[in-house]
Amino acid sequence: MAEGEKLIPINIEDEMKSAYIDYSMSVIVSRALPDVRDGLKPVHRRVLFGMYELGVLSNRPYKKSARIVGEVLGKYHPHGDSSVYDTMVRMAQEWSLRYMLVDGQGNFGSVDGDPPAAMRYTEARMRKISEDMLADIDKETVDHSLNFDDTLKEPTVLPTRVPNLLVNGASGIAVGMATNMPPHNLAEVVDGTIAYIDNHDIEIDELIQHIKAPDFPTGGIIYGYDGVREAFKTGKGRVVIRAKAVIEEVQGRECIIVTEIPYQVNKAEMIKKTADLVNEKKLEGISNIRDESDRNGMRIVYVLKRDAIPNIVLNTLYKYTALQSSFSVNNIALVKGRPQLLNLKEMIHHFVEHRHEVVVRRTEYELKKAEERAHILEGLIIASDNIDEVIAIIRGSSNAEEARGKLMERFSLSEVQARAIVEMRLRQLTGLEQDKLRAEYEEIKQLIEELKDILARKERRMEIIKEELQEVRDKYGDPRRSTIEYAGGDLSIEDMIPDEQVVITISHAGYIKRTSLSEYKTQNRGGVGQKASNTRNEDFLEHLFVGTNHQYMIFFTQKGKCFWLRVYEIPEGTRTSKGRAIQNLINIEQDDKVKAFICTKDLKDEAYINNHYVIMATKKGIVKKTSLEQYSRPRQNGINAITIREDDELLEAKLTTGTSQVMLAVQSGKAVRFEEEKTRPMGRNASGVRGITLADDSDEVVGMITIDNPQEESVLVVSENGYGKRTFIDDPEDGSPIYRITNRGGKGVKTISITEKTGKLVAIKSVSDTDDLMIINKSGIAIRLKVSDLRVMGRATQGVRLISIKGKDSIAAVAKVMREEEAEDLELDGTDTDITEADV
Repeated sequence: MAEGEKLIPINIEDEMKSAYIDYSMSVIVSRALPDVRDGLKPVHRRVLFGMYELGVLSNRPYKKSARIVGEVLGKYHPHGDSSVYDTMVRMAQEWSLRYMLVDGQGNFGSVDGDPPAAMRYTEARMRKISEDMLADIDKETVDHSLNFDDTLKEPTVLPTRVPNLLVNGASGIAVGMATNMPPHNLAEVVDGTIAYIDNHDIEIDELIQHIKAPDFPTGGIIYGYDGVREAFKTGKGRVVIRAKAVIEEVQGRECIIVTEIPYQVNKAEMIKKTADLVNEKKLEGISNIRDESDRNGMRIVYVLKRDAIPNIVLNTLYKYTALQSSFSVNNIALVKGRPQLLNLKEMIHHFVEHRHEVVVRRTEYELKKAEERAHILEGLIIASDNIDEVIAIIRGSSNAEEARGKLMERFSLSEVQARAIVEMRLRQLTGLEQDKLRAEYEEIKQLIEELKDILARKERRMEIIKEELQEVRDKYGDPRRSTIEYAGGDLSIEDMIPDEQVVITISHAGYIKRTSLSEYKTQNRGGVGQKASNTRNEDFLEHLFVGTNHQYMIFFTQKGKCFWLRVYEIPEGTRTSKGRAIQNLINIEQDDKVKAFICTKDLKDEAYINNHYVIMATKKGIVKKTSLEQYSRPRQNGINAITIREDDELLEAKLTTGTSQVMLAVQSGKAVRFEEEKTRPMGRNASGVRGITLADDSDEVVGMITIDNPQEESVLVVSENGYGKRTFIDDPEDGSPIYRITNRGGKGVKTISITEKTGKLVAIKSVSDTDDLMIINKSGIAIRLKVSDLRVMGRATQGVRLISIKGKDSIAAVAKVMREEEAEDLELDGTDTDITEADV
C-alpha cells in the first residue's frame, strides 16, 4: 500500500444499498421519466437543444445525423451514440409521435419494424414545432445547469409553448416505477388548457368536453370510454384501441380491409402472427392475407372463405390478434424533481404554471434589457443636445479613458452612457439620426410601461399565455386521427353469439358439448325418447346441464376444485355428436370428474357476488356454504372450492341468496330439509359440516335442492329404473309442511318407497308446473316431458313410470327446464325459455 493510503472497512450490504438507491434515483430523475413541464426526458431535451445550438433550424439545410449525434454526445449526453440516434429517429417517425419534433431525410425505419439507416446516411433538422418549444430560451426563461464536465451549460427544462407532455405522451421504465402516457390532439389540449386558465376550479368532466380522449398517431378506434375517463380522472386506466376495418367485396370475394392499426403495433409481426393462427386452425374463415400498403397509406387485406361470416371473423381477429390492443395509461412524471401520478387537470395545471413562470422571467429579462437601452439612449440624447461641447471634450482628451471620465463629470453620466457616447459614430450626428434616437427613446419608454404592467397583473400574463397557445393551435392544430366508439367495451366474441339456451352434456369418459335447446322436442310422458348422443364404446352420458350462451359457468369437480368457462367457449355439437374432451378446455386432473356447475351472471358486480352463496354437498352427507365472492376471480388452473375428506367426493353445488332452505336425498329413499342459515359461511378451503346422517356405509347422497318458495315448489324424485313422482314440499291448502323442517344432520324422512322394481333413488329436483323435465339414460336415450303431466302424490308412494327402460339400461341424469310460456307438443326455439337451475 502506498504511503499515506489507508483501508477503510465497509459493510458490503450497506454499500450495495446506498449504491443501488443512488443508481435508481439517477434513473428516475435523469433518464426514464419526463418532466411535467416540457414533457421531455433529458435525452430528448439534449437532442433538441444540441440541434438548436448547431443551428439546424426548420428553415436551414439538413445536417448529417452523425454530426448532430456527435454534437449532443460531446457536449451534453455522455452515453452510447445509439441512445441519442434512436431518440432522434423516434422523434422523426410519424407513427411514433403524434406531432413529430425532428424533420428527417432518408430511411428512418417503418411501421413494420424495419430499422433506420445508419446515422452516416441520414440527415435531419428541427421542425417548426420544436422551435416553438425552444422559443425564448435565450431570454433567461429557464434555469441552466453545468454539463457532465462542467464546461458548458444546458437547460434543465425547455420554455415550451407547446403542451408537449399531453400532445406527444411519453413512456419509460425506471426503477420501481414506470410511465406510459398516451398522445392527445393539440387543438383539443389547447382548448382544454384555455378552459382551465379561464376557470381554475374546472372539473375533469368539463375538461373532457374539450380533451375527448387520447389521439394516436396511427389513428384507429378507441373502443369504449370507461378506461379513458378513468385515466383522465386518476392518471391510470386502460384504453382499448381497435384497428379501423371495413368489409368490402374484392374480385368476387368478401374481404376485411384494415387501413389503420393500433398504436405501437408492428404491422409485419401482426400479419405473421395472424397467418400462424390461421395455419394452426385457431382462426377460422380466412383464406389469405395480403399487405397492400404503399406510400399512399396502409391497406391490409384479409380474404375470407366463401362460407365465412365477415363480422364473426372480424370479431375473432379483434379477440385473438393485435388488431385490438390496449394502452395502459400510467401518468407518472417528474414534478419539481419528484415522480408523481397525475390526472388530466394536474398535468394542465403544471404546464400553465410553467408557462406563467416563463412569461414572468421573459418579461423581466426584456424589461432589464429595455431599461439598459433607455439608459444609454438618455446619454446619447444628452450628447446630441450638447454635441459641440462633447466633441471638444473628446478632442481635448489624450485617450478614451480620459474622455469618458471628463464626460461623466461634465454631464453627470454613468460609465455605460459615457462609453456609448465615446463609441458613437459620426453619422449619428446628422439631424435624421438624432430624430431616430428620440423616437426610439419614446418607444422604449412605452415598452417599459407595458412590461411593468405585465409584471404587475397576473390576469394580463394569463391573457398572453392564452394568445400564445392559440397561435400554437392555429399553426399546428389538426383534426383527430383516432375516432371514439363510446358504446364499445371489453371485447367479447359473445357480441356475435345469440344469448340462447343450450343443453350441455358431459359423458362418463369426460366429453363435453353444447347443443341448442331447440334441437330437443317436447314429448308425452312414457315415450321412448330421441337418440341424444353417439357415445364411444362403453361410454355413456353422465351429466346434463341447461344454460345460456353468455353466462359464466363454474365447474365443480368431485375432488373439490372449481374452474371457470363461458358457455359459448364450450364447442358446439349436434345432438348426436360425441363432443370434446373436457381436459382440452379446463386444466382438470386425469382422475377427476366434473360433478356440478352453477351459472352466474356478472362476477365483477360486487353487490351480486357478496349477496350470493355457493352451497355444496358431498356423497357422504357433508354440506358447506361459501360466499360467491370467494369464487369471483377466475384462474386458468382452477382453485380449491372445498376440502374433500377421505373416501368422499363432491356431488352438488347450488347458488343461493343466503335465505333458502336445503334438501338432501339419499339412495335409500330418505330426505332431510333444513334452513340454509343453519350453515354458517366458511372459507374456500374448509371441508364443511354434516348435512344428513346416512342409513349405512353403502348409502350415499344422490342430490341436493334449494327451496325459495315452499308453497309453490314441489319435489320430484326419480329412481334408477325410470320411476318418479312429484310431492309438495308444504301442503298448498293449509301450508303445513309435508317434508318437515329439521335440524341439519338428521336422518330425514321417507321421500319415495324404494322397492326392487323401482331401484335406488338417483335424483331429486325442485320443480313446478311450468318446468319441462329432461331424462337421459346411460345408453344415450333422452326424453323431454312436461312436469305438469305428472300428478302430485304422497311422500311415501313409489311413483309412476317416467321413461321406458330397456334391458339393463338405467337412468344417468335428470335435468329440468322452465318454460316462460306454455309450449305445446312442438319444437322449442330456445328464445321463449329461461333457465332456473342447471343440474346434474
